Amino acid sequence: MFYHLLKYVLLGPLLRLVFRPRIEGLEHVPTSGPAIVAGNHLSFSDHFLMPAILRRRITFLAKAEYFTGPGVKGRLTAAFFRSAGQIPVDRSGKDAGQAAIREGLGVLGKDELLGIYPEGTRSHDGRLYKGKVGVAVMALKAGVPVVPCAMIGTFEAQPPGRVVPRIHPVVIRFGRPLDFSRYAGMENEKAVLRAVTDEIMYAILMLSEQEYVDQYAAVVKAESARQAEQRERRFRRLPLS
Repeated sequence: MFYHLLKYVLLGPLLRLVFRPRIEGLEHVPTSGPAIVAGNHLSFSDHFLMPAILRRRITFLAKAEYFTGPGVKGRLTAAFFRSAGQIPVDRSGKDAGQAAIREGLGVLGKDELLGIYPEGTRSHDGRLYKGKVGVAVMALKAGVPVVPCAMIGTFEAQPPGRVVPRIHPVVIRFGRPLDFSRYAGMENEKAVLRAVTDEIMYAILMLSEQEYVDQYAAVVKAESARQAEQRERRFRRLPLS
């Protein structure tokens, strides 16, 4: 109930007014039955823009931190994400990936649309990063098509750290569904999972026209943070002139 209130009355019209998104390839999203929509992830706004323009309800796997924040703000954020149909996934620990896969398969088992960001985290610099194989596991286990999606312009509208989005043209582009039925029963083969994931990421790349980095975004982020910390420490040790 609240999902539709957000989409059609409260949030959806506001997002359309602010971003004025241009939609391309919407006909590629199945009108019924289970499917995965796999997209790039450039902005916090991505969580809400795609659901706002899709005709069908879509459920995303969201990081658990959105549901566990302290205080009144944390409770309001958690209530908002739950009302918007997001499912919390704990990304820490060795079983995090399996938990996400179980949740995702549960959504697909109900013949619904599942939204996934294969990069696993937002891009911190606007580039497209290597995809994690969880999307391939779910696609093969559930036997569902994967619709590639590119969000274009959301990084400029709301880059990491910016709370209030700026007005900037946004394009949401969907590609033809990818069929991986030829790999049925091979969801435990590492080489197959890597090949399927790379095919999905290549399709996203062709739609988004981003620069591609063959590394995991989380690894690059951590290294960038480490280097920034080292620079700050060196700066603190500089003698005053």
